[in-house]
Amino acid sequence: MKFHIDNHFFIRTVLIFFTFCITNSCSISYSFRTASIDYELTKTLSIAHFINQAPLVYPPLEQRFNEEMKDMFTRNTRLQIINQNADMEIEGEIVGYELTPMAVQEDAFASETKLTMTVRMRFRNNKIDAPEMQETITAFRTFSSNTVFDTVQDQLINELIKEVVDQIFNATMANW
Repeated sequence: MKFHIDNHFFIRTVLIFFTFCITNSCSISYSFRTASIDYELTKTLSIAHFINQAPLVYPPLEQRFNEEMKDMFTRNTRLQIINQNADMEIEGEIVGYELTPMAVQEDAFASETKLTMTVRMRFRNNKIDAPEMQETITAFRTFSSNTVFDTVQDQLINELIKEVVDQIFNATMANW
């Protein structure tokens, strides 16, 4: 018995599959939130206030970011949050918050705009002999340039904050 695949059906199926993958790849976000903490050794965490040093300042960004940082670690670990002399310490600053025109069309106008948030973070585990970890974490979202930025800014910064905080949590608490 011979098995025959219709070439047109196969090509259409492959194209649909790749189209689905491409359109969904823009919004895939991985969040593990699996803490690998030895609670016998490590009991406290200090999260310093991240100051907004970005050239473009959106006043609610700093407060929302700092609240989400503390909420994330409180919800997902048993560590006690204290102000100083903690077993683990996280500090940093928001260093970037910017809009960039994207996908310039033939009429020289951008069809999309990218909002990018960048945070510089430092992590120290005072209970083990390990160097301080430093990372710069960036997240972005795009939106239609036909959209008034003020109408989507709060939603976008909430998404960016969540993504950056997830990355900080995974970088500091997950032992891979």
